[in-house]
Amino acid sequence: MSNEDDDKDDEEFAIRHAYEKYGVNGYYSQYGADYRNPHEDRLTTIVGQLVKKWNLKPTDRILDLACGSGEITLILRQLGFQSINGIDPYTSEAYEKRLGTPIHGKWTFEQIADGCLESEDEIYDVIICSFAAHLILPSYLPLVMIQLRFIAKKLIILTPHKRPQLLPEWGWNLTDEFVHERIRARLYTCDE
Repeated sequence: MSNEDDDKDDEEFAIRHAYEKYGVNGYYSQYGADYRNPHEDRLTTIVGQLVKKWNLKPTDRILDLACGSGEITLILRQLGFQSINGIDPYTSEAYEKRLGTPIHGKWTFEQIADGCLESEDEIYDVIICSFAAHLILPSYLPLVMIQLRFIAKKLIILTPHKRPQLLPEWGWNLTDEFVHERIRARLYTCDE
């Protein structure tokens, strides 16, 4: 293992420790303006793989859900994607500073569960949620997933865990899955 790998593991541990200390919302309220995903280099590789494997097209409309500092948006732009909206309640400053464009929205998972995205009248080809879906409170997870199916037919979750496990009764069917360097990529599709 290289020193760079040790640094990333230390940074990942530090973020997990901060989640325990401040809670997820508290951590991002304090540090969201400067947030950077410590796994961005691995995300570049896995996003390139999933674009090819799952036949995403540069003309697809993408929602970068819980977009952080914009790492998924940047990677997709480098692959030729142009229609990408990012939303995140805590890291909008980091996203806007890094990308030079305004964030689309600052909605929380709780607000999404209440239907705020459906009222926006935005329809997407794909939603990508990177390193955030496992942070949705279990009591909100079914409601968030049900709401997401109203605005897209494909959902991609990138997670360092096996969580979350989506149930078919929430409207999403697991279509494919692969793991690259401890990042799990899952493709879900919606029947409706």
